Amino acid sequence: MPLDAICLSALKNELSGKLNGARIDKVQQPERDQIILSLRSPGEGTLKLLISAGPGDARVHFTERKFENPHSPPMFCMLLRKHLSGAKILDVSQPPFERVLEFTIETSSVLGDKSVMRLVVELIGRMSNIILLDFEGRIVDSLRRVGSVMDDKRAVQPGMFYVSPPVQEGKIDPFSAVEQEDGGAASFNLQSASTVDKWLLSNFLGFSPLIAREISWRAYGEVDFNVQSIGDKGAALYREMKSLLQQEREPWLVLNLEGRPVDFSFTKIMQYESACDVVRYESFSALLDFYFTRSAVDERMRQKSAATLKTVTTLRDRLKRKLAAQEAEVLETYKREFNRESGDIITANLHLMKKGQKVLIADDFYSETSEKREISLDVLKTPQQNAAKYYKLYTKSKNAAIYLNQQIESGEKELLYLESVIDQLKRMDSEQELTEIRTELSELGFVKAQSKSKIKQKPLSPMEFKSSSGFKILVGRNNTQNDKLTLKTALRTDVWLHTQKIHGAHAIVSLEGKDVDDATLTEAASIAAFYSAARDGKNVPVDYTLVKFVKKPSGSKPGMVIYTNQRTIMAQPDEELANRLRMQ
Repeated sequence: MPLDAICLSALKNELSGKLNGARIDKVQQPERDQIILSLRSPGEGTLKLLISAGPGDARVHFTERKFENPHSPPMFCMLLRKHLSGAKILDVSQPPFERVLEFTIETSSVLGDKSVMRLVVELIGRMSNIILLDFEGRIVDSLRRVGSVMDDKRAVQPGMFYVSPPVQEGKIDPFSAVEQEDGGAASFNLQSASTVDKWLLSNFLGFSPLIAREISWRAYGEVDFNVQSIGDKGAALYREMKSLLQQEREPWLVLNLEGRPVDFSFTKIMQYESACDVVRYESFSALLDFYFTRSAVDERMRQKSAATLKTVTTLRDRLKRKLAAQEAEVLETYKREFNRESGDIITANLHLMKKGQKVLIADDFYSETSEKREISLDVLKTPQQNAAKYYKLYTKSKNAAIYLNQQIESGEKELLYLESVIDQLKRMDSEQELTEIRTELSELGFVKAQSKSKIKQKPLSPMEFKSSSGFKILVGRNNTQNDKLTLKTALRTDVWLHTQKIHGAHAIVSLEGKDVDDATLTEAASIAAFYSAARDGKNVPVDYTLVKFVKKPSGSKPGMVIYTNQRTIMAQPDEELANRLRMQ
């Protein structure tokens, strides 16, 4: 859901307490719609403020997550660096009932002259924008330029005076309405909509559809209660609306029964009843960081990796069908013994046979009950040639079985590799990870090689974590990196971890001559479990051993290893722990 104006006001109050007086150290633009401000706050230390103007994920909040920057910063990022680096945030404000935040910022010129600029963040769906204004209120530039200087409509172009988004006419302030002594919903015009939630949305400022449904549910037990059924129950609507608006605003997250975020608000949402769980967060920033960043990263990477994932999934499914057919052929070759036995029976009865004979009926000395066996013969062949034919069929089936088993063994290894790639594609969180996975696939011949970029990017480093005891934990992002991390980077005396019989990343605890403690092992196992196909599970078995006991079989696919002398920890995948311990 988008940030409604009431929820945004609570967020603004939270931001103001930490941002007022903070200085801007760095400006980054990791994505087209995202700006990251690295700050130094007098009372809070180092902070990182995320500003997003994405059509579906517009928001502002503090974040602790790591973001990868493009090789060359975009022009808007360069402009913000020029004007805002070293500047001080004086104030954060919000126009009444608007989804807009304004940062008042004191800047200094090269000569030391001070000036005041404003950074306006409009969080209004598809029209979301980030706009930098000079001291006169003129637009220096914006993330998205809208219209032209000749447009009669609201245009956003450098040099123009900034005009606020148009206000919503015809709607009233809900806080003023509930303060009236004779307020009661019964005195309102309830004929303007069919249901209570639609009536609230069409008559009051600041409400989101979620909050409108929540008020209806609290008043009447239904999210879409018919206004015609209110009658003399209008007081219940007024009471619940007043109660919700006057209560303290708190950050609440709505999760589905699988633990995925589905909604959030400034009040405890009860309309979903037992269909969802609700969790209170310690701050609005922490809530938004989890809700939007996780959802945004997952959705963005899902879209970018869709074509590659479809290709690899198709290869995987095709290989599964091929293996099933080969296994069926192997079962057919098991009938080869019948051919060898038939050859033996023909040889034993050569003296009784004549050329041109169609069938041989003879004692089956391979049968436990000494039954007769009927063997078809080729009338154009001699008895000796018929025996040779059955021996040849036996040899052919035997050789086919050997070949098929070799093919099946190779196919099963290939299948394991493709499934590991599918797992990595589903949990990667950057475009460069996708690029490196595609490069690996193209080098192995699974996909066509992409045209090489003129700008050569530095290979990604493994993810780095620091345990609560101070040990470095390294985690591979893809199969090629797993091999390099385990077989080249790690020392033989370091600890290696991997989920047991489950696709996942290689994790290394760098000991540097020290003895690893139980807390570090537990944390490393939890991280290894989280970066695996079992990240949504519980009690995940994670094997660990010294690196010197990990070997790579000759000719095996990237990421495939064998190991010995292992022990097993039952680990709990923990995203919060992984984010807290992650260094880069």
